[in-house]
Amino acid sequence: MLITFKTKAAAEVIMYKEHAKRILDLFQKDLGRGVLTAAETGPAIAKLEAEMLASRLHAPSEEVKHDIDLHHNQYVDDAEHEAVQEVGFAVRAYPLLELLRAAHKQGKDVVWGV
Repeated sequence: MLITFKTKAAAEVIMYKEHAKRILDLFQKDLGRGVLTAAETGPAIAKLEAEMLASRLHAPSEEVKHDIDLHHNQYVDDAEHEAVQEVGFAVRAYPLLELLRAAHKQGKDVVWGV
């Protein structure tokens, strides 16, 4: 399922529900329907930026390291089995961060589920 974030200050941002949930939980907002008032956008931006920074600091999981080591080592370079490149939280959240910045700058609310 998709969630569409809207504001009069910028273009819509569409996210998968499971990715939007993490962000909305951070803002303590309901996933189904809600609003971030213009006054709430400043603190929301700060929270989202901090979460994005924290997500970038986490090391790759042991499973990813194992897969890389298994297929790319001194004995073998198996190009057919490249490690999965996952899209990280910061990359997924960036369009919404830009929407929030635009809404904050223009003093506009952000809504979803309406």
